Amino acid sequence: MKKYPVYSIQNFDCNSVHSDLYVNTFKNHLLNHSFIEKPHRHDFYVLVLFTSGTGTHVVDFDHFTIQSGSVFVLQPGQMHHWSLSEEIEGYIVFFSKEIYNLYFGQKDIDEYPFYSKVNSSPEIVLNNDEMKAIIPFFDALMTERRKKQLLQRDKIMNLVDIIHIELARKYFSTFEHEVHSYNIKLTRFAVLLEQKYKAEKAPFYYAEQLHITLKHLNRITKEVLNKTTTQVITDRVILEAKRMLMEKQFSVNEIATTLGYEDYSYFSRLFKKNTGMTATEFRTQKV
Repeated sequence: MKKYPVYSIQNFDCNSVHSDLYVNTFKNHLLNHSFIEKPHRHDFYVLVLFTSGTGTHVVDFDHFTIQSGSVFVLQPGQMHHWSLSEEIEGYIVFFSKEIYNLYFGQKDIDEYPFYSKVNSSPEIVLNNDEMKAIIPFFDALMTERRKKQLLQRDKIMNLVDIIHIELARKYFSTFEHEVHSYNIKLTRFAVLLEQKYKAEKAPFYYAEQLHITLKHLNRITKEVLNKTTTQVITDRVILEAKRMLMEKQFSVNEIATTLGYEDYSYFSRLFKKNTGMTATEFRTQKV
């Protein structure tokens, strides 16, 4: 049965600066790694800026149109694939959580709003002025990558962080709900959910762990995400079910058990209610 690959940075080591850091133009990247146009995952963070060309990008079953100014920020574990025009141009950066947090110990990479698990979009679209402002930092990355100078990695990591800061400012201005005072609690909820969604489905469990009432947690998710806490939990479960179904490594019954549902029929009904199709129908559709 087909199993979609999970790539490490070492799989792209032709032009990598270090095993936990990779910088390239997108065109050069694609020449040596055309397999990225098929569904796959990564165990590292991905940052891409497109400067020309068109195409589509599918991230966890959501479709995005690629254009000049399209930026994609992907977290480890997300399933995605590309369909790209021949004239595609841009930049691509890979880095591990460990290298980022090592260099910037006072902050965590996941503190950037677009790396939230429950309420972030992987797409940021820059206008022409924003493109002109951020491209020099990518060009500086490329220049530094080609050199073998003192403190090379330090400069590259600082440039990567500057790019993230610029993108965070754009993200905040685009998605105003991110600056809401509820965001701290929502981020903590997202981290906890990522750890426990297979074992804990009850909303009151998460409220208790966050030391707030369920009513307050529901108020947060409703105001920021326009979803109940139950729906946020269910959405995370369904996303993982979709990923596992596409892997074709496990039966539907095994997937239900892995995700914490002893009652296979209940899981099947839940999946169909939230996707409009059965698990088998989802698995057999074309990606």
